[in-house]
Amino acid sequence: MNKVGSEQNPLKIAIIGSGPSGFYATEALFRSDVTTQVDMYDRLPIPFGLVRSGVAPDHPKLKQVIKVYDKIAESPHFRFFGNVEIGSDLTVDSLKRFYHSIIFTCGAESDRKLGIPGEELSGSHTATEFVGWYNGHPDYRGCTFDLSQEVAVIFGQGNVAADVARILAKTNDELKNTDITAQALDQLSQSNIRDIFVIGRRGPAQAKFTSKELKEFGGLEQCDTLIDKSEMILNPESEIELSDKNNDSSKKVVDLFEAYSQSTGTSSKKRSVHFTFLKSPVELIGNGKVEKVRLEINALAGKPFEQSARGTGNFIELDTGLVFRSIGYRGIPMPGVPFDDNRGVIPNHDGRIVEGNNVLPNLYVAGWIKRGPTGIIGTNRADSVATVKSLLEDIDMLDPGEEKSGSEGAENLLNEASVRYVSLSDWKKINHSEIERGLPKGKPREKYTSINEMLDVID
Repeated sequence: MNKVGSEQNPLKIAIIGSGPSGFYATEALFRSDVTTQVDMYDRLPIPFGLVRSGVAPDHPKLKQVIKVYDKIAESPHFRFFGNVEIGSDLTVDSLKRFYHSIIFTCGAESDRKLGIPGEELSGSHTATEFVGWYNGHPDYRGCTFDLSQEVAVIFGQGNVAADVARILAKTNDELKNTDITAQALDQLSQSNIRDIFVIGRRGPAQAKFTSKELKEFGGLEQCDTLIDKSEMILNPESEIELSDKNNDSSKKVVDLFEAYSQSTGTSSKKRSVHFTFLKSPVELIGNGKVEKVRLEINALAGKPFEQSARGTGNFIELDTGLVFRSIGYRGIPMPGVPFDDNRGVIPNHDGRIVEGNNVLPNLYVAGWIKRGPTGIIGTNRADSVATVKSLLEDIDMLDPGEEKSGSEGAENLLNEASVRYVSLSDWKKINHSEIERGLPKGKPREKYTSINEMLDVID
């Protein structure tokens, strides 16, 4: 009887999610000494997850990693099944029958809430909606944003908040040669926004922007970047944090904030981005739609590197009709898989999915849905490699006599249910068509934003 993972009995793996974690897990499997066949599933017809739909259009270099994923996908041992939703088109129980093991790499698809009154008012949005809209994610094609407002407010101090602010701040000329969607470019070109407030609960030293992202605000064509000098007065604990030699990234960020605080804001530029700190939203106010935000002034409390924001009981209000929250992501449950609702992840030990104290055999997880939304694209490689290591350690527990049909079984079930799944060659047709559509406009591509449009290209 041939061992699982031999040429005669390949290890058959289903990977759920086609973002960075999914491709890095595939790469780790192919680099091992185990003969493996990988089938990758995604609910969208298009692969690459947040590299396609999350990376800002004016950051094309970050999308070059797709070339690595393309190379991985060219393996004869790889198949892509797009437009397949696990839990409805195929169940986890079905996949267990067809594959030796399953790796879930489906990311963190929803946003954390502010948990304040008025959060559901019209004009209050998640950063995910806006990012997905300008990046052409089909889920957000129908979103609308009231860009007739003069003031936009963004809650958050990370790179996604910076992306939202920067896209709102840029001119049509700065965006027209990117892969931003035609719909978003058209509406943004008519924007009436003049002031963009990026608001953080804690101080400048605790901001989570990268210095590279923050530095870009100094080169915007028609937007000043402003910070009130008084907000750059740091408490002793923050000074200690910045003096730590292992905290160089925060020091660079604060230095940039300090430079922006020297700006007078008296230029003729038509927009301004205002970074402001130590304020928490406590209420969105308005009659059916957001008209203002109520903010509580905070003070920092705690030891260096453990400081938290505490309300002082002093409040201010800011007039605005457009609010975005960018305070973190969380995963969403998948039928047939345990879920930790408090953390928004699939519970696991070293990538092995657990339910209570029990390890569920042959079920694994990698990426944000494993550890939470931390790190950058490249961070997922080590995370996926660690999960694959656990999977390969368990290979001897697989029954070599249990036959797994892999993609053949899955394909038959999808055909029986008349599910229009999208293959890798189908995706290549969509990709080619998008590139062709972008050429006359001087864009790298013009994305399709609806699943039906994508399927029409294939058919």
